[in-house]
Amino acid sequence: MIPAFPSLTFPRPTETSLTDGFGAVVALLDAGDLRAALERFDRERRTLDSWASLVYLQFSQDTTSKASKAERDYADKLGPKATAHEVTIKKRLLADADRAALVEIAGAHVVQLWERDVTTFDSRIESALEEESRLCSEYTALLASARITVAGETVNLSGLAPWLENADRRVRHEAEQARWAFFAEHGDTLDTLYARLVTLRTEMARTLGFGSYMPLGYRRMRRVDYGPDQVARFREEVLTHVTPLVARLLEERRAEMGWDHLCYWDENFIDPKGNPKPAGGYDLLIERAQTMFDRMSGGLGPFFSEMVNGGYLDLKNRDGKAGGGFCTAFPDVGMPFIFANFNGTHGDISVFTHEMGHAYQNWRSRDLPSIDELWPTMEAAEIDSMGLEFLTWPHMELMVEDGAADRFRRMHLIGSLSFLPYGVCVDHFQHEVYARPEMTPAERHETWRRLERLYMPWRDYGDIAYPAKGGRWQAQGHIYKSPFYYIDYTLALCCAMQLWLKSRRDEPGAMAAYEGLCARGGSAPFTTLVAGAGLVSPFEPGALADVVREASGVLGVTAA
Repeated sequence: MIPAFPSLTFPRPTETSLTDGFGAVVALLDAGDLRAALERFDRERRTLDSWASLVYLQFSQDTTSKASKAERDYADKLGPKATAHEVTIKKRLLADADRAALVEIAGAHVVQLWERDVTTFDSRIESALEEESRLCSEYTALLASARITVAGETVNLSGLAPWLENADRRVRHEAEQARWAFFAEHGDTLDTLYARLVTLRTEMARTLGFGSYMPLGYRRMRRVDYGPDQVARFREEVLTHVTPLVARLLEERRAEMGWDHLCYWDENFIDPKGNPKPAGGYDLLIERAQTMFDRMSGGLGPFFSEMVNGGYLDLKNRDGKAGGGFCTAFPDVGMPFIFANFNGTHGDISVFTHEMGHAYQNWRSRDLPSIDELWPTMEAAEIDSMGLEFLTWPHMELMVEDGAADRFRRMHLIGSLSFLPYGVCVDHFQHEVYARPEMTPAERHETWRRLERLYMPWRDYGDIAYPAKGGRWQAQGHIYKSPFYYIDYTLALCCAMQLWLKSRRDEPGAMAAYEGLCARGGSAPFTTLVAGAGLVSPFEPGALADVVREASGVLGVTAA
């Protein structure tokens, strides 16, 4: 029986309880009982992760709560100490002479992950890790504090979305001006925060024996089957195949709308009739979502019902709530939780189906033997989320306003293609920043504009000065909080669009491939999971060719 979310409580760890719990693992290893030691190690980490997930979720739900902030600060302080215990045990396990027994019990991929993990921590960087968490939380709280006034209303950054997509071009322009006025006001603070994070991470990397933060960043992302060279080649594929197609789509939109030129505030206004809106308010969307998932194969329907009934959703935007959306989980109870900010735009549907994909994967793989297998590495996890966005297409009549399903599908496809150049730009920017950590704030801004012109040559900020000088990246939280994460979305989108392509010819086959991928969780590396689902690795030459060709045909346009 899954407990209701409001009733969830987990033991609050202390330094003493961590020492005792992980010490019990060591005692079992000393006694020569490897299997029992691994079981206890897994149990300790599940309970710790469940508590930490709840702490960070509750802070995100109300960033103004002093109690939640204090508990988050406590978790930030305790985190590195827990990591120290985990790494000590992993090092001992990896040094065990009986490697074959370890692989047999823990699994080859888990052992491979641990080999990466032990290179990312040392007690000498404990205080730096704590400071990193504190700075990231400072960024989250700063953006959550934003109050933006547009068209006579005051909203937070998440609540600004309807104005950014307004059919009136002047309103969109006003909304963007208001948004970037906030970033301009806090620009020096944001520059200082990021400079401190880059310096801190570079110092951690050098302490651990790396020449720069980049190899440490890849290891912290637990990437075991590819590196920066493969990622650079994928960025080039996007630049070659997708950027020209998106440029052509935008030029056709400009001509269709009769604009003399395309401005930044026009990019997200995709449909001449106005971007389709959700079918109704929160309650109707939840009811319709249940119908949609009940119609789809597999366990989506029963799982969603369990989430709703248990209260494992927080989707309404409100003051003090952190922006964005995410999925977290509580491995002690086998249930994930979806956090989002509905704002009455089409994005509500995309974010919801995206996070539902993460949640479903975690639920499907909840019975895998190791906590290390409950989630795949990030790029594989994003296939599960983005894949569900596309696989729900046949049911969009339920989720969007009357008569707008085809328009929504077209908009989603255009949005997905348009995202790829932006996504690889975010990644390329981070590679350049960490290769030259001594950059000044002005140099970072210029680096962003140079790369933006490369991957998105159409982008024109007009009279909005702050992003025009290179400040657009400061609104992308991943750059601050999860370095080198963002490429994962683009790699996954390459694979998710292959699922879309397959579903157009064989919907049951595509759903079966998706179900299998979710069930395998994190039991294998990214490229192995991709191959097992019958998909082409993004690192293969021409991996984007078929989906770009199909998308061009569906949209009635060819790349220039």
